[in-house]
Amino acid sequence: MAEQNWVIHTKRADFQALGEKFHIDPVVARILVNRGLSETEFENFLHPDLKQLHSPFLMEDMNQAVRIIVHDIEEGHRIRIVSDYDVDGIMSNYILYKGLKRVGADVDYVIPHRVKDGYGINEEIIETAHQENINTILTCDNGIAANAALGKAKELGMMVVVTDHHQVPFSLEGEEKQYILPPADAILNPKKPSCQYPFDDLCGAGVTYKLVEALYQKREIPKEELEQFIEFVAIATVCDMVSLLDENRVFVVEGLKRLNHEAHTGLRALISANALSDKKIETYHIGYKIGPCLNATGRLDSAKSSVELLLEEDTNAAIAKAEQITVVNEERKQMTIREVERAIQFLDTAEAMRVFVIYLKDCHESLAGIIAGRIREQYNHPVFVVTDAGEDGILKGSGRSIEGYHMFEALQNCGDLLLKYGGHAMAAGFSLEKDKLELFTETINEQCMLQEADFVPKVYIDVPMPFSYVNEELIMQLNKLAPFGRRNEKPLFAQKDVNIISIRIMGKDRNVVRVTMESRDGFMAEGIYFNAQEFTENIKNWFGSEEYDKLLHGWLNNVVLNIVYYPTINEYNGNCTIQMQIKRYAMAAVREML
Repeated sequence: MAEQNWVIHTKRADFQALGEKFHIDPVVARILVNRGLSETEFENFLHPDLKQLHSPFLMEDMNQAVRIIVHDIEEGHRIRIVSDYDVDGIMSNYILYKGLKRVGADVDYVIPHRVKDGYGINEEIIETAHQENINTILTCDNGIAANAALGKAKELGMMVVVTDHHQVPFSLEGEEKQYILPPADAILNPKKPSCQYPFDDLCGAGVTYKLVEALYQKREIPKEELEQFIEFVAIATVCDMVSLLDENRVFVVEGLKRLNHEAHTGLRALISANALSDKKIETYHIGYKIGPCLNATGRLDSAKSSVELLLEEDTNAAIAKAEQITVVNEERKQMTIREVERAIQFLDTAEAMRVFVIYLKDCHESLAGIIAGRIREQYNHPVFVVTDAGEDGILKGSGRSIEGYHMFEALQNCGDLLLKYGGHAMAAGFSLEKDKLELFTETINEQCMLQEADFVPKVYIDVPMPFSYVNEELIMQLNKLAPFGRRNEKPLFAQKDVNIISIRIMGKDRNVVRVTMESRDGFMAEGIYFNAQEFTENIKNWFGSEEYDKLLHGWLNNVVLNIVYYPTINEYNGNCTIQMQIKRYAMAAVREML
């Protein structure tokens, strides 16, 4: 297990009083405070409901966007949607297309090809739209940085509505940011500095939902019809890794209900193709099963096939399309495994870097972001993976960041070396001329202010809590804090100086460890850890093979660990017992919690 810093949250409040006021355990109150929630936000968080969603007309330019689209409908003008090719873009596209069709618009859609077109709208897409008598360009999940392309649209006399959620580009004049907005007739983006919308962390699909909601209100479409889009916003919210607070929490909670109880043809087919029909769909299934399948089409094929699946109403046709998408995803998985190995080999021979810039010649450029994410997880460094772009002398890069390193601003600081760039704090992309790659690598590293301590991952512990405090009622309350994700991470608890009484290796692949533990107060608890090989190696290295053998036999031993855990209910043969999921562990004599 790699080196880690265990950090205990130290935010203060009267947790006992908060627990009494909201009828929750003080531990749960402390977790909510740790997540940055004020007392006034507790109620909405604990009881998410569609009534908590903000009015779409609070978003700047919403009235203008609605007026433009309604005018197009009344005049019979054509509208073209241009989306991104990831899950958020696919869901945004679907929501807009179905929503605009419902209000009577003459609308079609275009999704740029990742390799042929690159990210976002471009001038060629604009020129084609103009030739095909498109009156209004409607972007989703892109457009906020597309000044050249949207400038071209305005030159050709077209109307432009941007819906996006990415950071607004800016230039620095001294220390002051000068924000650069694209030439559009309406810009819907809660991150726009002048926008006063109450929540600025919607994903792209969340923004398009707001536009469709406003259109439905204007055209007097029953509100119930709008709710058919919530599960699509939920999928995009989870896959785009925006915070699971405020409106996003409502979308995901309500979306999961619908995914588990409603029968949208395309989604049901995709769930079936992933062998999830008999499972309760959770955020894990969205993030690691459903989302990657949809993403794979935009990586290796065309994201249009994912939109076509969602639009398909015939069950048999949907099943065939879903199965084909899963085949594409399996191909993507195998390619990713090979390229991650190449990236590790590159690092083994490269000079030391604080910001990893990894050039993978002939790697499919669509995999760069996934590979960067895997390397970031393994090494806890900011990572850019650079590949050939299909044009002579041009490279493309995709990056994933760590806490404390704003990747988009880092690219801006060396923007004179780049042809194009965009993104946000934790993920970004760029293109540059091949002969500038070495200089870019040097520059991005010279400007990086991270120190060695920043590369040691932090494990944030909500409460140092003895096993003896845990009961079924607390576990039920903790589970109600789900869904977990960014800014609402799954709570972690810690117990120091735990005697390990015995272990048992289990599972079909012998990769699960069942642990019997005893805390200093004599309380016995059962734990489970899902990496038997790693656990075995560490115990032998730390305490010796003889002590490990004693554990296997349940004999008196000297193995004492600090444990980070999450409590769960284990159901087996109709019996329910409390079980600690061990998330982290370390030698008690070495690891001290900060």
